[in-house]
Amino acid sequence: MINTINFLLLTMIVILMVPVLTLFLQVLLAALPKLRDSSLLISNNLNIPTIAVIVPAHNESTGILNTLNSIAPQLTSQDYLLVVADNCTDVTASVVRGAFKNNVENWRSKLELIERTDQYLRGKGYALDFGIKHCQQLPPDVVVIIDADCLADVNAIASLAAKCMLEKKPIQARYLMRSPENSNLKTQIAEFAMRVKNRLRPLGFNKLGLPCQLMGTGMAFLWADINKINLASGHIVEDLKMGLDLSKIGQYPIFYDENEVYSYFPSANQGFVEQRSRWEHGHMHVILQDAPNIFLQSILKLDYKLFALALDLIVPPLALLTIFNTTVMVLAIIFYTMSTDAVPLLLAVISNTVLFITVFLAWISVGKDILSLKQLLFLPLYLIQKIPLYIKFVFNRQVAWVRTKRDK
Repeated sequence: MINTINFLLLTMIVILMVPVLTLFLQVLLAALPKLRDSSLLISNNLNIPTIAVIVPAHNESTGILNTLNSIAPQLTSQDYLLVVADNCTDVTASVVRGAFKNNVENWRSKLELIERTDQYLRGKGYALDFGIKHCQQLPPDVVVIIDADCLADVNAIASLAAKCMLEKKPIQARYLMRSPENSNLKTQIAEFAMRVKNRLRPLGFNKLGLPCQLMGTGMAFLWADINKINLASGHIVEDLKMGLDLSKIGQYPIFYDENEVYSYFPSANQGFVEQRSRWEHGHMHVILQDAPNIFLQSILKLDYKLFALALDLIVPPLALLTIFNTTVMVLAIIFYTMSTDAVPLLLAVISNTVLFITVFLAWISVGKDILSLKQLLFLPLYLIQKIPLYIKFVFNRQVAWVRTKRDK
C-alpha cells in the first residue's frame, strides 16, 4: 500500500514539475536583455501590404467607438476596416454606421459594416468566418483581427502587418488587460497574472525562436494562411484553437512585443467572474483534449516547435498551478509522516521553490507597478477564492462561448 501511494505521489509531482519548469524557463528568458531590435526589421521592410482589419462585435455599442477611433486613423486608402455585427440585440450597428458617416472624410480607408444573425451558430469564430468570406470579394495581403473592446497602439496595425509579411507567419501582438481605476486587489492580481501569461511567457519562448499561442486580438495573418483553417466554430477559446490549427500545418504564430493591444477588466464582479471562467475553463478543456495529441504529433514528426507549443499549452493558469503545487506539498508531508520516505517531499519542496522564485522574478519584471510586495503576500487569499471556479470545471464546466458583460 505504501509503495503504491509512493508511486502515485511521485508520478503526480514529476508531471507537475513539467509545467513549473516550463514556466520558470519562460519567465527567466523574458527577464534577460533583448538579443536584437526587431523594430529595425520592420523599418527596413519596403513591402507595404494591403490590410483588412476585421472587428467582430456582439453587443458592443458602449465601447466600439473607442476601438474604431484607435484603428481607423492608422489605415491608408488601400486598406479597409470591416466590422462584423454578430447576433447583436443592441444598437451596435447604428453606432458603427454613425461613426463611419461622421468620419468618412477623416478616415482614409474603406469602411464596411456587415451584419450576421444566426440563433444556433453563435460565437466569435462564426463572426470571423463570416468576415473572411466577405473579404474574398477584395482579398487583402494581410488580415488583422482586433476585438471590439480593445484599443491598439499608434502604428500598431501597419507594424503588425509588415511583420507578418516579413516573417510569412501569423503574428501575435502583446495583448494585455488593465485594471479600471479604484479596482480591487483581485483585479490587480488578475492583471499581474495576465502579464505573466500574455507577455513574459511568449516573450521568453520567442527569444529561443519558439512559437506562441494566439490571444484572440492583435493578430495578423497572411490571407493565404487564414483561409487554410476552419474558423466557423463556437469554441469557447477560439484563439487557442486557431493557433493550434495553424501550427499543425507549420504556420507557427510569432510573438511581437513591439506593439500592444489592450482592454480593461470589467469592474462589475459578474463580468469579471464570467470572463475568468470562460478563459480558464476553455484553457483547461484544451489541455485535457488536445495536449496529448499535440505531444504525440510533435514526437512522431520530430517537430521541436510543436513540442514547445505543447509544453506551453500544458502550463495551467498561474492560480491553478499554485493550488496544485500546494496540494501536492501537503500530501507529501502527510506521506512523509506515515513512511519517513523523504523523496516525494524533497521533490515537492523543489517544485514549490521553483514556482515561488518564478512568481517573484515575474513580479520584479512586470508586477511592481501593479502590486506592492505586501499586496503580493495576499496571493493565498486570492487562490482560495479561485477554488470554486476550478470545482465548477469538474462538475459544471463552461463549454459554450458566452460574451463577457462590459462596463457601461
